[in-house]
Amino acid sequence: MHRHILKHACVSSLRPLSGRAKLNYKVIRALTTNTVYEAKYAEKLRQRAEEKGLCVDELKKKIKEEQAEEARRKRELRATQEAEAATKSTLSNTPSKGQATQTAPAPGARKDSSPVKPLSSILNLSKIMSTPHTSDQIGALWTAYHISRSGGTGRGYVCASVPLELYQKMASIGERYPTFIVPVPRIKPASEVKVEGESDTAYEFYFLQWDFHDVPPVPSAAEDLFAPPKPAALGANPKTSTLLFTPLQEYKMRAAFATPYLVLTHYTDLAHSHGVVLLRGEITPASASSGGERYMLSQEDAQFLSMAAQRFYLWGGDGKASEGGKLLKCFHETPEVFKWEELLKHASLTT
Repeated sequence: MHRHILKHACVSSLRPLSGRAKLNYKVIRALTTNTVYEAKYAEKLRQRAEEKGLCVDELKKKIKEEQAEEARRKRELRATQEAEAATKSTLSNTPSKGQATQTAPAPGARKDSSPVKPLSSILNLSKIMSTPHTSDQIGALWTAYHISRSGGTGRGYVCASVPLELYQKMASIGERYPTFIVPVPRIKPASEVKVEGESDTAYEFYFLQWDFHDVPPVPSAAEDLFAPPKPAALGANPKTSTLLFTPLQEYKMRAAFATPYLVLTHYTDLAHSHGVVLLRGEITPASASSGGERYMLSQEDAQFLSMAAQRFYLWGGDGKASEGGKLLKCFHETPEVFKWEELLKHASLTT
């Protein structure tokens, strides 16, 4: 029954973070300069400074200057590329004499303004709609697809089928509080010099950002590439959404040019028809020059961050904030009393 339901799909390109997010910069400065985070790198920084004949402060200043120069070059390069792309787009969209001004859309292409890769390029939605499928069967297909895409290992992806009710609760909080910070525990290496009374665990902080996109077209059993997309009925499906996770230190330095290490996409195409939202997480690959299948984030950390979204954004059915939700609310509504140390209580897979 499931034959030909899955389609070939490549990993979609990851978008840089938007500069629209409002942040508590006082908190960010504390998190990116506190001794808990920097203690792990203090010795390496000292050694690097000695190699270059500089003191630590001079080395830090030099690194900041180099990073600022790199950011400037990237901004100039991006502006040039955008100008060239705009010129090419204008030329390609100008019909020649006698040329038809309208062309049929390519199979699987988006028919709305959402930047998210359409679910129809991954699953054969018309096949699903034309034959009976339960939400459990769709979830099994979704998992099988991502396992097959990673050679049976599951590496590079996080996937799940989320009940519609649970997603709606999380999304409503995400629209209200679209940004947050999440601590990820790091075990200090045995070779590192430890201060008496200091914890064996350090923490790396990640910046979380929600983005919401268009409601996807309602899938149907008959696939007609030339037919206009059928708009979603009012209230039929919720908006598609993405969650981007970026190391806070990198976001602090690069802002809108920072690269997210993990992007979670919630596909809502089948929410009304099957009561399920499909979650797809893509881990950003490392540089091709590094060789092999390497990623910017480990599979364990990606799983931890995806669970953190539930920990802070899944509140009670009565709208009452969870313990993590209270910190999220405080971060946005009363940042002057927000204490980042309270986050560390939620930096465990067992809590």
